[in-house]
Formats: sequence, C-alpha cells, structure tokens
Amino acid sequence: MLRSIDCMHWKWKNCSFAWTWMYSGHVHEPTIILGVVVSYDLWIWHALFGLSGSHNDINVLERSSIFNQLTEDRAPLVNYLIHGHNHLMGYYLADGIYPSWVTFVKTISASQGSKRKLFDNAQESARKDEERAFRVLQARFTIVRGPTRFWDQEILKDIMTAYIIMHNMIIENEQGIPQRKLTLDSHSQLLKLKNFMTNPLRALLKTLKEEWYEGKVTRHDHFDALGHIDDALNRVPT
Repeated sequence: MLRSIDCMHWKWKNCSFAWTWMYSGHVHEPTIILGVVVSYDLWIWHALFGLSGSHNDINVLERSSIFNQLTEDRAPLVNYLIHGHNHLMGYYLADGIYPSWVTFVKTISASQGSKRKLFDNAQESARKDEERAFRVLQARFTIVRGPTRFWDQEILKDIMTAYIIMHNMIIENEQGIPQRKLTLDSHSQLLKLKNFMTNPLRALLKTLKEEWYEGKVTRHDHFDALGHIDDALNRVPT
C-alpha cells in the first residue's frame, strides 16, 4: 500500500453571496475542499486545496497532479506477491466513490460472507489514516476547525498550506522520521491539471485495463485479497 486518499470540506462563513450556490454541495453550505494523500503515520504527502464544495471526490481526483509520475512513467518501482500474483504497481486505499482503477483498493459493495466482511473491516480500518489526520490537524489548529471568516481565497490557501506544513513538522519531530517532500497543487494550476489529467491518465488506465484482460498486468482486485485471506487462514493451526 502506498497511502490513503480522501477529501475534507472547510466551511466558508464569509463566502460571497453570489458564489454560495457554487461552493455548496452535500454539506448544504459554502465549503472549500482539501484533498489529501496521507500515510499511516499521519504525514500528509500531497494536498490540493481550493476547489469549491460542489465538487465530489472524483472531480477533485481529476484535478490533482497525484498521478503525474504514473502518466510520465516516473512512478516508483514496486514488486510484491499477493495470492500467487505478481504486482508491479502500488495502490491507494479509497472509499467507494472512487473509480475502479488499478491504483485503488476499495471496499466490497454489499459484502456478504465472513471473508468479505473481514476484508472490508481491514480496509476501512487502514483507511482511517486520512480521517485521523484531518482530526489531528483540526485539533491542533483551531482556525481550520470551524467556519473560516476570511474573504480572500488566497489568504485561505496560505492558511491551510501553512498549517499542513506545521502539522508535518510536528509529525517528523514527534516520531523522529526524516524530512519528506510535500506536494502541493496550486489553485492557479487547476485548469491546466484538469486538461492534463483528463486525456493521458484515462488513456493510460484504459491501456492497463486492456493489458489486464490480456494477462500482462495484474490489477488489485478483491479476489487476490480474499485469496490471501484464505492462504492466511489455512496456515493457522487448528
């Protein structure tokens, strides 16, 4: 597993009345979205801040540069075995709204049976990283917990960026981990990223899906995970 991916909505109390409809989504009041990629130690590796609250997680994903390295064939090399199948691509834990890409491992929809429920529980437990990171960020810095009263979006971006950096610095200090590189998607790059991601990424994932059908690559599906559970249970002494 690489990391977990998810989004948080920051309520915008002083959003312009003319923009209220654009920044209101399922929260039913104006919000600004923070999309992050978080590891198990709560370190935030990637952040995209500035999209209006009317977007969903898929819209945020399509505007993120997180898969740039993948489309440019610069992604880190991985190689591991699950249930006898060799995997050459890392994966992210995500919830059900994310697309069924080879880079995502999601829960099983309407899971039935002990193995499927065990898989869902394990996936959801590991995927709590981003929720824990959001709560820790808000607990440490009150300004990002409640509705923000600033008017200027650039000020809001600077505030969120500063506190993400400080959050990571605290994690590094408390856990004694080496300094890492945080990737921030600029609000001014959103249109450029959207145009970039729409064509190359979808084309690449389509190619990977076709190669999977031809047996050239193995996707991270639930069958491998369930098979791995079977293997583990068979090794337990009775």
